[in-house]
Amino acid sequence: MNIEIKISKKPINYKNAIKTLENRVKDVISEKKPELIWILKHPPVYTAGIGYNKNDVIDKNIKIIKTNRGGKITYHGPGQLIFYVVINLNQRKKDIRWFIKVLEKTIIKTLKHYNINSFSNKKNVGIWIKHDKKQKKIAAIGVKIKRWVAYHGFSLNLNVDLKKYSKIVPCGLDNKKIINLKDVNNKKLDNIGFELIKNFKHNLYN
Repeated sequence: MNIEIKISKKPINYKNAIKTLENRVKDVISEKKPELIWILKHPPVYTAGIGYNKNDVIDKNIKIIKTNRGGKITYHGPGQLIFYVVINLNQRKKDIRWFIKVLEKTIIKTLKHYNINSFSNKKNVGIWIKHDKKQKKIAAIGVKIKRWVAYHGFSLNLNVDLKKYSKIVPCGLDNKKIINLKDVNNKKLDNIGFELIKNFKHNLYN
């Protein structure tokens, strides 16, 4: 099955990106366009998923964009890689848990390529690592399903401003549990986007 690969170098406005994803979902359902993998970055923005709680907002002055993805409130901004997808589960497995596993394995395998051990957490969706003897979150996952077409995806912290998380309770967690890849492995990760694409496609077909 053909999957379009899109990599945006300039930051993409969050609302515009979601509108693009939703339009692609309609086109995939109607078979007008192929499935999509889209790597990008967002300008600074706080977004709230369907599990969002008003008590998760510490700084009441920040602007929050409500979205239909799963998960709670989080931050997107420079230094963070966004991996969006539009995938037709009608042609694969009508199993949301299976698809979440595909995303989890994609991140874990990619980080392993850079000698970083990571793992999923049954209680908290996302990908975690052990750092200074503590579990810290490196990637957040949020997915929406419409007529068995899955969209949204995950964010991976490369070198994001962690102070931004102090204004919220990110994903329902203490903000001190969020970490950057640069704090774990200071090597250049220039090809990490291509590694993620390669591993996602492999996990999708196997």
